[in-house]
Amino acid sequence: MMPYRTVDTQTGIVVLDGESLPVADVVRLARGTARPVPGTEAMKRTEQSWDAARELAASGRVYGRSTGVGANRNESVPSGAAADHGLRLLRSHAGAIGDPLPGHEVRAMLAVRANQLLAGGAGLRPTVVTALCEALESGAHPVVNAFGSVGTGDIAALAQMGLALAGEHPWQGGPPPAALRLDNNDALALISSNALTLGQAALALDELRGLVDATQMVAALSLLAVDGSFEAYAEPVHAARPHPGSYAVAARSRRLLGAPERPTPPLGRIQDPYGFRCVPQIHGPAQDAADLLERTIAVEINAAAENPLIRADTALNQSPAAYHHGGFYMAQLALALDHFRLALTQTARLSTSRLSALNEPGFTRLRPFLADGEAASSGVMILEYAAGAALGELSALSAPASLGHAVLSRGVEEQASFASLAARQALRAARVYRYVVGCELVAVIRALRLRELRIDPGLPVGRAFALADEVLDPDVADRPLTDDVETAAALLDRFNDL
Repeated sequence: MMPYRTVDTQTGIVVLDGESLPVADVVRLARGTARPVPGTEAMKRTEQSWDAARELAASGRVYGRSTGVGANRNESVPSGAAADHGLRLLRSHAGAIGDPLPGHEVRAMLAVRANQLLAGGAGLRPTVVTALCEALESGAHPVVNAFGSVGTGDIAALAQMGLALAGEHPWQGGPPPAALRLDNNDALALISSNALTLGQAALALDELRGLVDATQMVAALSLLAVDGSFEAYAEPVHAARPHPGSYAVAARSRRLLGAPERPTPPLGRIQDPYGFRCVPQIHGPAQDAADLLERTIAVEINAAAENPLIRADTALNQSPAAYHHGGFYMAQLALALDHFRLALTQTARLSTSRLSALNEPGFTRLRPFLADGEAASSGVMILEYAAGAALGELSALSAPASLGHAVLSRGVEEQASFASLAARQALRAARVYRYVVGCELVAVIRALRLRELRIDPGLPVGRAFALADEVLDPDVADRPLTDDVETAAALLDRFNDL
């Protein structure tokens, strides 16, 4: 088992050791809230791998170093042209297209690639690791365009990074590291990675996991607003069907609500609609999917997955070896991302179900659509339409990216995982998801206010109500609710600290 953290929380340092970097620290480095330091033993490993790679390339055929790449794999590079081969490879592959990516996504890529190189399988010069860490500390990041990967290596984005390191491509955001001299032993070793996809996946997981947790808080508020039953969260129910995620969600719901493990049956309706009764059964799989995705990302960001894999094996007194393989193929990541997006879409759909219930007088004992006293007022009616529209886009973003297919490089690379697309879909899903749950939050705070319910301020759900009550507009007259939903969507990030 990998240690959970490698962070000095007092100084904001993340030690990169190529073995135990957690997903949370990729996010911290990407956001600029911590600075990286290469581990001493990891740098020794990188130096040994670099020495082994040069020895292998000088004495035999090694893919991408003494040969071409892709369909050109059988073409040897003359020794006299080897010095220029690396830069030509970077220049030819730095063809990513589309809009430039946000800085934090590129910084996540730099953090992942630096740590992967320290795993000691790339055979890349150690000064590249130092340069990447310098860029992360200064806030610099190369300009990287969005499209260029199909899930078998982020070669176009990483080639742009390589040219930036060599001084041939622009940087943004801070002072760049000094230009490096890169050659045939550096180029493929640098770009043989899915570091951008992994960095984007880490950022998406961090945001979406937090949003799903915040949605559970909103669901708890809605349960109170409709006088819902605690029975669906009772410990015996989930002990009898002990899926890990569902059991944990039920236990957290009880904690948020201050509910006992064995609540008494309600005096009113015998059971609630699915939006209230099935929260553990729907949020539980989303939590399980998030855990699986985190484990998958953690393996990859600490992996020596470069092709070829360089092994020095100095401790075993063996000759260096280069292993040609397919470890760059991101099937596990693509499938885990697809699984997670499908699971979180179910939680968003449940939010729209609760929103519909909040519009019903039979559940809230209030006017239809939580309207004011004016005749035929529409209240929050439009929120159902807005949330439904956002949910439609979220559903489209949940389409499995792993169903994609591509045959490339004259048929030599005849399959693709499209993990890169899955990561981009997850990033885009986060903003849409916020709006769905933001609509529910606006409605439930209005319902709780109109009912004048008093929630124990010592409970997490009470603190969440107080926070939302403070910032959301109390006016119940018919008016545009756009700003209310924007405020509520932003507020979700603060719920998990309560």
